[in-house]
Amino acid sequence: QVQLVESGGGLVQAGGSLRLSCTLSRPTFSNYAMGWFRQAPGKERGFVTTISMSFGSAYYADSVKGRFTISRDSAKNTVYLHMNSLKPEDTDVYYCNAMRAGVDYWGQGTQVTVSS
Repeated sequence: QVQLVESGGGLVQAGGSLRLSCTLSRPTFSNYAMGWFRQAPGKERGFVTTISMSFGSAYYADSVKGRFTISRDSAKNTVYLHMNSLKPEDTDVYYCNAMRAGVDYWGQGTQVTVSS
């Protein structure tokens, strides 16, 4: 059974930093990507960033470019989201995502709150 276990998140002041981590427990996967989405109450879940676990190529939403960095430890099936220069508008529930062969898997979500 595929499971995504997230950690990190919490409350931080504007301008501060947080790190999220997500570990994928799964049967042997190849050619998959992991990343993060975020969602506010009453809004659609939106893309934040993704990284190829095989090749390391990463993509970011324009709203987080230059502030957020995704990294991976393929041996541990783990990705990290380093969030710097946080803004109040970054307040959301952040969901870890794994995608392989067109199938999405989701974590339970972790709350990030940025106070002004």
